[in-house]
Amino acid sequence: MAEENVKPLNDFSFGQEVLESDIPVIVDFWAPWCMPCRIVSPIVEELTNKYEGRVKFCKLNVDADGPNTARQYRITGIPTLLIFKNGRIADQIIGAAPKENIAARLDKVLGVSQT
Repeated sequence: MAEENVKPLNDFSFGQEVLESDIPVIVDFWAPWCMPCRIVSPIVEELTNKYEGRVKFCKLNVDADGPNTARQYRITGIPTLLIFKNGRIADQIIGAAPKENIAARLDKVLGVSQT
């Protein structure tokens, strides 16, 4: 659960880090005052180990660092997780979801079979 594995983004870095990424990217849209975000954040950090090298993990503080990006992607509730593949939204999870749910959605985007 190393927080340095989840890259902080801002309005300026979003395009290069997410839209131009060669691998899928999950972006955690959050804010420090959001209690459910505090539940999701450690889950996202924990998943970095399982998907190392296959998925890039990022986070965007919608108030301080990425208000324009949040508006562009119509983020109206947080936490919201957007999963990007080839520069496009492949999936979205709104609200505090359990680790198993997030992992299953990532597996689907990666094309990993569910057995």
